[in-house]
This record gives sequence, structure tokens and C-alpha cells, in this order.
Amino acid sequence: MTADGGRALSGRELLKRLIFDSYPEREAAAVTDGLDRLRNRCVSLRLNPLRGEPEKTLLELESYGLKPEQVGWYEHGYILPGAKEAEIVSLPAYLEGRIYLQSLSSMLPPIILKPNHNSDILDMAAAPGGKTTQLAALTQNRARITACEMNRVRCERLRFNLRRQGAGSVFVMETDSRRLDPFLSFDSILLDAPCSGSGTVALSESMEGFTELLIQKSVRSQKALLKKAVELIKPGGTIVYSTCSILPAENEEIVSEILSCGAVELDCIDAEALGLPTVKNRLEGTVT
Repeated sequence: MTADGGRALSGRELLKRLIFDSYPEREAAAVTDGLDRLRNRCVSLRLNPLRGEPEKTLLELESYGLKPEQVGWYEHGYILPGAKEAEIVSLPAYLEGRIYLQSLSSMLPPIILKPNHNSDILDMAAAPGGKTTQLAALTQNRARITACEMNRVRCERLRFNLRRQGAGSVFVMETDSRRLDPFLSFDSILLDAPCSGSGTVALSESMEGFTELLIQKSVRSQKALLKKAVELIKPGGTIVYSTCSILPAENEEIVSEILSCGAVELDCIDAEALGLPTVKNRLEGTVT
């Protein structure tokens, strides 16, 4: 895409244009303002009940002068106002896997999936393992979780985090989940799809890698992955599709296309019940 006069748009200019093309002006301004301030967001973490007692871990964090504040929609989700990640990663609670640094938004897909004990769960793009270990924690290591990651280095990082977090119910497959045999089937599938990352880039930073080509590549991958998820889900099962993109092309447009095939139906998310700040998107019952 080029600006008027033929000059190529920078990544920052491209993203801003796409946001204002996608949302009403007031909401678009709120989104870009949020991205402008992304570098200054609070550190957030998840307490891990698979490693020790969360209440004791909280007291330990407070003993270091930290002030954990629980989020309203998740008992194990906390923010640490005024803290820096660099100081958290040196704490015993982090090194022993009793806490996991994780953005609040990335905690949502496992919660919305509502994983059950004694069920078969697939995490289609699992590395580095934040959502996978959260699924293990939510099911108290009593579900059978298959975690796929095609990149060898990222797969090793996934295995490391699973060990540290005590997620012993997870079977790792170093493979592209699009290649899974169709005889496999799952009660629940989490597809946190590879994306452009448009919802996580700070507009104050360089965005040289953010291009139309990246978005197009992401969309092709997302469609193929979600079609595979539909193929692998058991009758009556649940798929959660999520990205860290703010663009409709990677979110509700993908879901709408899959819904049009008629093999699955939308189970609406009640954002108000969760108390989440949202922007209005193009598919009612989904959350941005």
C-alpha cells in the first residue's frame, strides 16, 4: 500500500490507516491511543496452582514490596502496578514456576474455552506455552492436552515452560497442526493463531516488519488452521479462535467465513459478564 504521491507507507502508517478503515473514528482513536501507550502497560502475571499454594505465593510477592492486584474475571490473574519485568524474573516464585508472566488478554482464551477434566484438548499453536500451561492448571493436570509447535527452537521453549510450570498432562508434538491425521479428535480446541501482531505493537516503536504481505500470509494460515480445527473437533465440542491482532481481516472475517460453511455454529461470548473493555466489531457474539 502506498500513500498519496506513490510513497510507500511505513508499518506505523499502514496500521493506523487499517485501524481507521476498520472502526468508527472514536473507537479507532481509542485503539491507536492504547497502542501508543503499550510500552507503559502494567506487568501482569498468573499464579500457578500446580506449583505450591497461590495464597502463599501472593504473600511472598508482597514481602518483596510488590502490590499484586487481582483482576475481576480470573482468580489467578494479577497486575503488579509499578513493577518491572526485569525484577520479577529473578524472583524464586518465577524461577520455580509458581508464577507466569502473561498478558491479561492472553489469559482469556483458555478461560473462555472452559476446559473440562478427563477430556481431550488440542492447543494448535502452543509455544511458548502460556496458554498451554494455563489449560493444565485450569484442569488440575486431569485433562489430556496435546500441544503442537512446528518450530524446533520454539518447541524446546514450550517443553521448558511445561516442565517449570509442572504441566505434566501435556503431550508435545513438534509438528504443524495443519498436518494432524484426521482420525484424531478432540473435545476442545484452542487455536491462538499466528497473526500480524497488530494488537501488540507499540506505535512508538519501529514497525518495519508490519506489511500487507505479513497480513495476507497470516490470513492464509489462519483460514487453514481454523478449517483443520473444524475437521478435528468432536460433535458438540468447542473451538476457541483467538489472535493478538486488532484487524477484522484476521478475526471476525475469518470466523464468518468458517461459519458460512455450516459445520459449526457461534457460541456467543458475554463480554459484559466478564467486565472487559471492548471495541465494537463486525460479528456480534465475538470479542475484540
